[in-house]
Amino acid sequence: MQSGERRTTLADVAAEAGVSVALASIVMRGAAGAGAATRERVLEVAQRLGYQPDSRARLLRSGRTRLLGVVFDVRHPFHVDLLTGLYAAAGEVGYELTLSAVTPRRDERTAIDGLLQDRCEALVLFSPRSRTLELAALAARMPVVAMMRGVRHRDVDVVRTDDARGSELAVDHLVELGHRRIAHIDGGTMPGSAERRQGYQRAMRRHGLASLIRIVPGGPGEEDGVRAAAALLAEPPTAVAVFNDLSATGLLDVLRGNGHEVPGDISVVGYDDSTFSRLAHIDLTTVAQDVDALAGRAVRRAVARIESAEVEHREVVIEPRLVIRGTSGPPQ
Repeated sequence: MQSGERRTTLADVAAEAGVSVALASIVMRGAAGAGAATRERVLEVAQRLGYQPDSRARLLRSGRTRLLGVVFDVRHPFHVDLLTGLYAAAGEVGYELTLSAVTPRRDERTAIDGLLQDRCEALVLFSPRSRTLELAALAARMPVVAMMRGVRHRDVDVVRTDDARGSELAVDHLVELGHRRIAHIDGGTMPGSAERRQGYQRAMRRHGLASLIRIVPGGPGEEDGVRAAAALLAEPPTAVAVFNDLSATGLLDVLRGNGHEVPGDISVVGYDDSTFSRLAHIDLTTVAQDVDALAGRAVRRAVARIESAEVEHREVVIEPRLVIRGTSGPPQ
């Protein structure tokens, strides 16, 4: 249909085929009550006119929308990667997504309110910043699945990566390469930051490096990595595990801009395995979150709650894995 053209309606099909709208509806729904010749004529007209049934309107009349509302943050590349997996997982079970973004000028509460007006059947929230009581209040209205954040409330479902384990993988890798002075740039108050920080500390202690634990305040953005680099370079370590890939790229820019070789002088490990981390000029060693597993489990859990199916565990925790690329190597 060209822009500006009127959409073909069921009434148009009925008029062209010489039948009532009710009879045309019976044919298009595949219901009994229309003769073979009538059915053939109506279907031929519908195809010729390019008629497309309005499935959304039909679902609304039945009290269903089969819509999963998703809140994501446009500032986080990994959220965009996760959307790709979520669309695929939702399509496999006959659901669609409706999106509402958090931006520097649009907070999470506003993003959620927009979805409530769309009559979603469940909400999937990426790294929600809302308080637990606020999430529980939402869950009293419809199923809520929080992703990439732990929520301690019986009414809120959780699908997340084992973030503490992910940081341990990063430290273990660097220790195996021979590093001892390993720092961690954390994610500030971001969901998952505390768990990744704890994993780093636990791994350092396990390797007998408790006295060398060094945590540098950071955050989720590239600019946070740039700011952290200034503090880090006052006394450079030989390796750094960073809260996420985006912050790691900010750190890499400063390191290379100041003449430090990566990984020769300083090794860097990110977190997420965002799409951009695989680019040749970045080639970032990172801890990967399993996008397909996270998305699939989140959709299945939301649908199970919508359909009042039994679920075994409120929280689903996915194992991370280490992806070794070009920013990590032995210390000089």
